[in-house]
Amino acid sequence: MRIDVWLWVVRFFKSRSLATEACRAGKVRINGTVAKASAQVSGGDKVSWRDPLRVREVQVVTLLPRRVGAPEAAAAYVDFSPPLPTKAEQGTVPLRDRGAGRPEKRDRRETDRLRGYQK
Repeated sequence: MRIDVWLWVVRFFKSRSLATEACRAGKVRINGTVAKASAQVSGGDKVSWRDPLRVREVQVVTLLPRRVGAPEAAAAYVDFSPPLPTKAEQGTVPLRDRGAGRPEKRDRRETDRLRGYQK
């Protein structure tokens, strides 16, 4: 089964096109290697991708023939992802004063650091 179809069938993405875009952007990995949308996935494979808040890591248990309800979809994988960060752990994004102009490079780097987008 294709990885983009599987991610959509088990309800990690709202549409198949969103799953395909994530694969094309290089965000999806199968067993540690970057996967194209057409890459085949089978039982026992470890699939990981980056969500806006965390890295998701799941192991494929079964391949479903079509999109099913959430309880049935949850039985198709084992989730090894860390829990979602709390509001306190996420922190707040600093706001710039109105009319302060365009952010400078230093301001952008500080904002990225506070959001947790470190390289």
